[in-house]
Amino acid sequence: MMKKRTKRMIRVIILEILLASISVVVFAPFFLAIVMSIQPSEFVFVFPPRFLPKGFHWQNYVQAFKVVPFGRMILNSAIVAVLITFGKLVTGTFSGYAYSNFKFRGDKISFYIVFATLFIPVEIVLIVPLFRIVSKFGWVNTYWAMTIPFMASATNTFLMQQHFKTIPKEFEDAAKIDGANSMQYFFKIMLPLSRPIIAGASIINFTYAWNMYLWPLIVAMEDKMKTVQVAVNMIMNAESSQNWGVIMAATVVALLPTLLIFFALQDLFVKSLVSSGLKG
Repeated sequence: MMKKRTKRMIRVIILEILLASISVVVFAPFFLAIVMSIQPSEFVFVFPPRFLPKGFHWQNYVQAFKVVPFGRMILNSAIVAVLITFGKLVTGTFSGYAYSNFKFRGDKISFYIVFATLFIPVEIVLIVPLFRIVSKFGWVNTYWAMTIPFMASATNTFLMQQHFKTIPKEFEDAAKIDGANSMQYFFKIMLPLSRPIIAGASIINFTYAWNMYLWPLIVAMEDKMKTVQVAVNMIMNAESSQNWGVIMAATVVALLPTLLIFFALQDLFVKSLVSSGLKG
């Protein structure tokens, strides 16, 4: 009995050491970016390298906002990311609910067609047709062009459809007995039960939308409509491109919103992973 406990304890210790080592490796680039962002340029490439900051040079952050209209670009990214995330959640939950709870002519064929779009790299294959369409609508340099083409995705439809199929049909039967129609059942029962999976999808969609680079670079030609990822590249190409403290300051600011969203929803995100793993 003692040998089994000892072996189990050794396995746990080894696993924790392994996870801690992986965490250090994953966090190291972000930590290095923070250290570089608060150092003067002459200390960034000193040898031996400094892994702990010597003082705080906050001017790098101030300079990052002066090189380009960084504040406006952060606002643009926030608006675009929120709208795309909201649109994907709405279209994904409704379409996933339709495919999981309703039978209609062509439902399987249409679902397979939607699923097949997962294999199409939208920002590469469809970039020219999309630009021609938004140009004809007069949407260049607008939020419409940066958000509407990405407000629906097969990923969300498939994810929500698979989740809704795990909810017992007895719940729907009980709701119908109580006089609830399909939409009442969806809003009062299905959505509250889907909070973890919706939180997980929100993190994934927001991160994707926040980190979009190619499409905003093409469709937003004016600086006032560009997004934060484009702003970081503009700072790298500006006169201060040799000042990596300023570049890292802009990078850290660009990373913060996605980290805050993850930490705010991490409990629900973990629950979504656990529940999806337990249910197959």
